[in-house]
Amino acid sequence: MGALPQHAPAGNSRDPFSFDWKHISYLLHLSRAMDTVEEQELVPAKLVFNQFSARGHDLAQILLGALLTHPHDAASGYYRSRPFVLSLGLDPETAVAAPMARSGGYSDGRDIGVVCNYPNIERRGAMLFPMCGGVGAQYSPIAGWAQSIVYHREQLRDPSFQGAIAVSMGGDASMSTSGFWSALNIATTNKLPQLFYIEDNGYGISVPQEVQTPGGDQVANLSAYKNLKIIDGDGTDPVATPELIRAAVKHVRQGQGPCLLRLKVPRLCGHTFQDTQAYKPAELIEAEQARDPLPKLRDHLLQTGVMSAAEWRQLETDAAAAVTAAVAAAKRRPEPDPAELTRYVYAETRADGSPDPQLRGGLHAAGHRFPSATNTPKPEGARLNMLTAIRKTLEFEMQTNPKVLVFGEDVGPKGGVHGATLGLHEKFGDRRVFDTSLSEEGIIGRSVGMALAGLMPVPEIQFRKYAEPAAEQLSDTGIMRWRTNNQFAAPMVVRVPGGFARRGDPWHSMCDEVEWAHKVGWQLAMPSNAEDAVGLLRFALRDNNPTIFFEHRALLDDSWARRRYPGDDYILPFGKANTLLAGDKLTVVCWGAMVERCLNAARALGEGIEVIDLRTLQPWDRNAILTSVKKTGRCLVVHEDNRTAGFGAEIAAVLAEACFFDLDAPIRRLTMPDIPSPHNQHLLAAAVPSQARIGAAMEDLLQI
Repeated sequence: MGALPQHAPAGNSRDPFSFDWKHISYLLHLSRAMDTVEEQELVPAKLVFNQFSARGHDLAQILLGALLTHPHDAASGYYRSRPFVLSLGLDPETAVAAPMARSGGYSDGRDIGVVCNYPNIERRGAMLFPMCGGVGAQYSPIAGWAQSIVYHREQLRDPSFQGAIAVSMGGDASMSTSGFWSALNIATTNKLPQLFYIEDNGYGISVPQEVQTPGGDQVANLSAYKNLKIIDGDGTDPVATPELIRAAVKHVRQGQGPCLLRLKVPRLCGHTFQDTQAYKPAELIEAEQARDPLPKLRDHLLQTGVMSAAEWRQLETDAAAAVTAAVAAAKRRPEPDPAELTRYVYAETRADGSPDPQLRGGLHAAGHRFPSATNTPKPEGARLNMLTAIRKTLEFEMQTNPKVLVFGEDVGPKGGVHGATLGLHEKFGDRRVFDTSLSEEGIIGRSVGMALAGLMPVPEIQFRKYAEPAAEQLSDTGIMRWRTNNQFAAPMVVRVPGGFARRGDPWHSMCDEVEWAHKVGWQLAMPSNAEDAVGLLRFALRDNNPTIFFEHRALLDDSWARRRYPGDDYILPFGKANTLLAGDKLTVVCWGAMVERCLNAARALGEGIEVIDLRTLQPWDRNAILTSVKKTGRCLVVHEDNRTAGFGAEIAAVLAEACFFDLDAPIRRLTMPDIPSPHNQHLLAAAVPSQARIGAAMEDLLQI
């Protein structure tokens, strides 16, 4: 236990596994002083609403953070991880200003203060992923970072990633979540450099461990798990705790595979400041207080001569003064500017037109350069079905960009259950095109970590309905840029086949595209033909926003949807609708599998009907629709999704607001009824808008 200069960085460049005990003690006092001022001053004054004390958890967290000194280390934390973030280098003013929702910092008042992040763009140690408010959501993204370490090192031949690790932090109750189990399977199956750091305080808010797992001990129940080193012990002992943390970090850093480090710690407070812990017996609370790591550390350091009592008191005084100054400075910060509220939902450009990329995540943050592109198609060769066009586009982008990875269930040797990735595994290898375990949460979660590591993940969700287990990761990904005020973003392209095919059913034929249009931060493409599929997919793969690329099952081998390949440089920007048929009497708005039916119905009538294929729903081409409806005075919106709150309702609402006095007839929607997709072919035909019913709706509107 050597002592380095006071308040110096906690790591030691000569020995990456040593500790600067004076600095660690200072951070421990700093964390305690922050908890105290929030509890005694800021919460009562209603300046802080969400207060999560880390007392009892703090010493072990700081020790762990002190060892994360590699420039490519990364960690994911949770709401009780502030001491850990302080050990990474978070400054005290930002640490206290964020819970007060003041401007600046890691969210500019957009997120609760305990949900923080740390870009660490100087790469002086670990980056902290943007925390999520959902318990367990932190695990699979960091597994994606761990996989990216291996990819950078072995596929991209970057030696600077040698020895880097990924750390996921969580409480004992979080081990019950699907996110934990997804990440555990990813890390152990692939023997990734991931450390699962578990702080076991015996409770998930008020729920004891006996309710979480049989026997009340998840770690004991994991003892037979393959490829997993388990290290278990006390997180409050100033002698044992550092050795346990050292051993765990060494195991992962030396390439021996994943490790689960479980440290038992007391929660010396309620779950939040408002939690009185009435559910705990008085003797348990007393026993927990006796395990406080702060007096244990003080006694040990004084007894071993690392510092004197006067030095200990001075550290406490310095920390209290630093927090007092930080709080005063935080109070002087202005409130966030409401005029900035809607910024950074999507990637933006600066006033001079140059990109305004996030600090971390995706290809654009690193200044990646793409091949030349054109918005003009140059058709070549025979007509291709949409499936082949998608495969050809993926192949070219993978050839020209080594940071593109394609993965999901059955996308490897099988080539995908729909055939979109056929042959890609053989051509690019199993590091770039690979199968995953059956966990959509894990598929999207690991994509987040890969994107934050500067890669372009292209995960496949086999069918639209199967995306439901990944809903939390998808939601968190979409709002990442906004909630971190453009510090982080995770651009990716999620390929999702869906919609009816020759038959339907409630599990494989869901469309429900309106959910993605409503997801903050996500783009949504729904091509109706092979040429559009090429241009939209290539745009998404080079864009700086996360995208849902919806591949309609009925169109994958549809003869009408076949087109000649538009060229390897063809890009179709999002938000530009396609007017397929010009007219001046009726506007028909459609997308996906409804486009062919609407076009055929309009041509059969020959009554001046204008048919517009939206192509993308987020963003959608409002100007094209408004211009057309102001010309025709009538509008029919046709989509496969359910009627109630479908995207047609959004279009109708915009038209009612902007074109009310231009309308000669009510806006009409023709959709599926509010039911799942039926399996019987006659029921399916009755549910999905047919060419005949579309034509009848057109005639009705023209006669008004």
